[in-house]
Amino acid sequence: MENKQATIETLNELIMINSDRIEGYEKAIEELKGDDADLARMFEKMIDKSRELRNELGREVQVLGAPMAEGTMASGKIYRAWMDVKAIFTGHDSDMILANCEAGEDAAQRAYSDALGEEHLPQFLRETIRDQKELLRRAHDEIKDLRNQTA
Repeated sequence: MENKQATIETLNELIMINSDRIEGYEKAIEELKGDDADLARMFEKMIDKSRELRNELGREVQVLGAPMAEGTMASGKIYRAWMDVKAIFTGHDSDMILANCEAGEDAAQRAYSDALGEEHLPQFLRETIRDQKELLRRAHDEIKDLRNQTA
């Protein structure tokens, strides 16, 4: 029972990280103000992917008999980087937006790494989390490459 509750908490933390990621990219799109349609489309794809990841994790939480977490990481228990990213956007500079998005992606990677370090996770969930972490790592690398190109 203790492992079940710990697993639910871990999954819900990852759900909230994905919610933070969605809000971070929504804020990034707002900051672009239509100045970079290609970048906005890329951010929309990342939002869609986080919704998919969040829902996949949410289904597992529900199978365990708990509700899926709603909202974002208000407690700061793992990382609040996306919230920090949203707070520090200045101007409409795509370099700054990309740098802040990369910082948010770094935080997501740390959260997923921490989750994978949890011993209580069953193997099938560990594989799901590992697969999601890899998808997010690719998004991180894409953001980083774009930031390096614009720098």
